[in-house]
Amino acid sequence: MSRHDESLSNADLDRLRSLVYSHSGISLNSDKKIMLEGRLRRRLHSLNIASYSEYCEYLFSRGGREEEITHLIDAVTTNKTDFFREPAHFDFLTAQALPDLMRRERTGARALTWSAGCSTGEEPYTLAIVLNEFAETEPGFRFSILATDISTTVLAKAQKGVFTSEAVAPVAPQLQRKYFMRSRDPNSNLVRAVPELRNLIEFRRLNLMDAGFGLSEQAQFIFCRNVVIYFDRPTQEKLFEKFARQLARDGYLFIGHSESLHGMNLPLVPVAPALYRKVNERIRL
Repeated sequence: MSRHDESLSNADLDRLRSLVYSHSGISLNSDKKIMLEGRLRRRLHSLNIASYSEYCEYLFSRGGREEEITHLIDAVTTNKTDFFREPAHFDFLTAQALPDLMRRERTGARALTWSAGCSTGEEPYTLAIVLNEFAETEPGFRFSILATDISTTVLAKAQKGVFTSEAVAPVAPQLQRKYFMRSRDPNSNLVRAVPELRNLIEFRRLNLMDAGFGLSEQAQFIFCRNVVIYFDRPTQEKLFEKFARQLARDGYLFIGHSESLHGMNLPLVPVAPALYRKVNERIRL
């Protein structure tokens, strides 16, 4: 890259911010310039492009946007997740939400659980463990798990179900032995989710800004945690409105502890920190 063109111009930064926002809802502040330069540098190398200005010419050219937009979104998304992150949510699911569902449905209870913004898969695999453990004690319970993300890169990692031993450390030892296989290489610290666990999850690319989510049924549980912090307030309100429509009656929405529905008018009531239940009427939260 030539020395005089090593930085992203303010004009190109504004164009990129506008495109990312319109496509994904992610709001990049102008102070994210250095971060954006660092993350795009790998794309420039992959495409054999010498400068950020040349990259923008390609991105905004006829056909360029269609070919490159997915890679751009992959580059700007932040993916931080852990097994059993915010464990009180999973405790609530096991101790209250699932038993309540069984009491309401009596026979043939079924739950669609959606991990929206699933990143590299720690959340949906946690859900698969929790739901499968519950199902083993409740023969009439059936469940399915949908895990979605806008980033194809993290989805590819999630589908493989390969993690380090350190990553699965929050999983109880007996559950690790049950649900993860150790590498045959004694020098490797990698583990992989067993096929029975991987098969419980459907991974799918989904843009939360699309007009419809494309789900054929309502979900009993939606986990969208630490995702909307990257959206501005109007985008957050639109998204939570769509989530409320996608929830079944008495379904639960789990969000991140740093996120809030305060001041929004939605058919949801708070039941625990960062946790809401769907009701029949709108409530000013």
